[in-house]
Amino acid sequence: QVRLVESGGGLVQAGGSLRLSCAASGITFNTRAIGWYRQAPGKEREFVAIINSVGSANYADSVKGRFTISRDNAKNTVDLQMNSLQPEDTAVYYCKYPSLPYWGQGTQVTVSS
Repeated sequence: QVRLVESGGGLVQAGGSLRLSCAASGITFNTRAIGWYRQAPGKEREFVAIINSVGSANYADSVKGRFTISRDNAKNTVDLQMNSLQPEDTAVYYCKYPSLPYWGQGTQVTVSS
């Protein structure tokens, strides 16, 4: 059974940083791309960042230059370092394999102005 467990969210002031982590289990991790997505109140879930099996990453324009995705294939984890956070980054953040229909419970990020 595929399991994705996100952690590291919290409340931070604008301009601050947070590091999210996702622990994956139940399926081979190191051969699959995995990404971060977010859903703000009243909005659709949206793509944030993705990293492929060899570490190549892509980002949404809204986070490019502020967020960094990384993975540890030995630990089956994918992290999202978020810097220069803004109130519009407030959302529940999820990790997901783009090729599979499984979601974790998410982790709440709240950025105060």
